Amino acid sequence: MSFGSGHPLAYPISVTIGALAVCLAWAPFGDVDQVAALATVALGIIGYSGYRIAVAQGLLAFWPSGSARAVGISRIRQQHRLVSRSWLEISGTGRPRWLPVYFDSALMSMTETRAELTDRTVHVAGHRLYPAGRIRSTEPPGRLIDNPSRPDPAAPALTTTATRTPRRLLLDAQSTVAAPFAALMWIYIDGGNFTTFLAATCVAAATALWLSAIRGSDPS
Repeated sequence: MSFGSGHPLAYPISVTIGALAVCLAWAPFGDVDQVAALATVALGIIGYSGYRIAVAQGLLAFWPSGSARAVGISRIRQQHRLVSRSWLEISGTGRPRWLPVYFDSALMSMTETRAELTDRTVHVAGHRLYPAGRIRSTEPPGRLIDNPSRPDPAAPALTTTATRTPRRLLLDAQSTVAAPFAALMWIYIDGGNFTTFLAATCVAAATALWLSAIRGSDPS
């Protein structure tokens, strides 16, 4: 199992490792209760990330189904509050369904096409896409933007810009605005000093950044 820099799962796995590193870095400065809280956060990150990666890798089913079938798919980009994700709108399963997927450069130039769908994998023209959650039968909330009906000739250049790690981190960092407030809540509940506040802010920010990445954020 290899996740090179261009792999769709490379970014969320890297952010997961970073979030765990932040928890580990602050552990020596905490008391017993604070270390226990850090361990709880770390275990939550490991458990949820493991589940997401297992679904993406086809180790767990993302919907109950039988044998492989040919379906029609089109890519849509969701914008809901601070969330931006890629979804596949699936036809040919009785009624429309929507499947979140991890961002892949192939999505940028994808038009409505046929795909082979099982309960664990999605292949489009021999290219595998990685599910970022369970399939749903209701339309995702927020603003949904369809891909153009024809391939965008500027897609390769846009992909190069969109997939740069600093850009992705900056976009996902929008969700960290609540981190200081979460830290203040922790200080109110458990007490502490400025170091405690700084540690709680860092951990909350890293966790928010991780959650955006592991759910399949879309930088396009």
